[in-house]
Amino acid sequence: MVTLPSTPTAPSLDDLRRRTSEKWSTYPDDVLPLFVAEMDFTIADVVADAITRQVRTSDIGYAGSPGRVGEVFSGFAQRRWAWRPDPAGVRLTTDVSVVIVEALRVLIEPGDTVIINPPVYPPFFDMIPGAGGGVVEVPLPSDDPGYRLDLDGIGQAFADGAKALLLCSPHNPVGRVHTADELSRIADLAAQYGAFVISDEIHAPLVHDPGTFTPFLSVSDAAREVGVAAHSASKGFNIAGAKCALTVSASDRIGTLLDRQPEEVGFRTSIFGRAATEAAFEYGDPWLNYALELIKANLTLLETELAQKIPSVTMRRPAASYLAWLDFRSTGLGDNPGVPILEHGRVALHYGPAFGTQGTGFARLNAACSPEVLAEAIDRIAGVVDATG
Repeated sequence: MVTLPSTPTAPSLDDLRRRTSEKWSTYPDDVLPLFVAEMDFTIADVVADAITRQVRTSDIGYAGSPGRVGEVFSGFAQRRWAWRPDPAGVRLTTDVSVVIVEALRVLIEPGDTVIINPPVYPPFFDMIPGAGGGVVEVPLPSDDPGYRLDLDGIGQAFADGAKALLLCSPHNPVGRVHTADELSRIADLAAQYGAFVISDEIHAPLVHDPGTFTPFLSVSDAAREVGVAAHSASKGFNIAGAKCALTVSASDRIGTLLDRQPEEVGFRTSIFGRAATEAAFEYGDPWLNYALELIKANLTLLETELAQKIPSVTMRRPAASYLAWLDFRSTGLGDNPGVPILEHGRVALHYGPAFGTQGTGFARLNAACSPEVLAEAIDRIAGVVDATG
């Protein structure tokens, strides 16, 4: 019998501080940790049961096969995004970073350049050299409050010889959901110049209006011929440490290239992660829907608190995930405002400059916590800003 998903809740601070994950072990107990992308919420019972079942049956060997992940992910994608990927095009590995690096290793040659769009997830800057490539930056236009992709700049980078685009979709840290038209144009550009697109879609389950997310591989035949998508239940269901991610392809061409990956890439998958992923994608929708309501309520609270207590700090409300990109440039806190906020306010934010030079004067805040913790964090940040002013 399948247990219905539990309602996600944020435990007390005392209980949270007993956790041993990065979020709760990096800083002393007087710091509110709102930096790394882990939710405070309790996980779904169906996911906990799946992991526990592996232990209780002593089924904790190598994962080996992908199990039913391809099938249940296809069903999840159909329900959430009206996209029905072929389960045969789903391969497993440990996490999305490995999906990206290992895909690049078979798609590009050593020394080829790969486009990224900063401000962007900091490990992107290291993944590309790790796969033997060079980084080409085509930033999100600084004068565009909507954070739209610079399609002309991407096209020029392809024309100049870039062999791939590492796309963040939805875009971390700004929370933008790229449109179907933008994705289609990117696919056409990549096809025109003989390049590839790797679309990191790890935050797709956390799009606030599920119908608005467009998977890259769904937009056109061109996208399917040039694209690889990276998916995982890790962010949407708060199970990053379970270690399971999906490399998704939708054409014979890309599948043949991915077949060149060492067998070890898939063999590294955690059997716990596979079980948790199957349970999350098959039965976790009610839990996820409730978590999204909590996240949206917290973002509304954050908007209200900022407007009332720190009007000099601005944000564009994200359309996906629980990450808020905060602009501190009018506060006098300097190029890296997260440093004085940690030192004097005892709130840990993700430092903006880590996302590229475009993050100077910014910081990223994780709002997947209790309203009480979020309000306390804003009070502390307000105290730092007021003291500076």
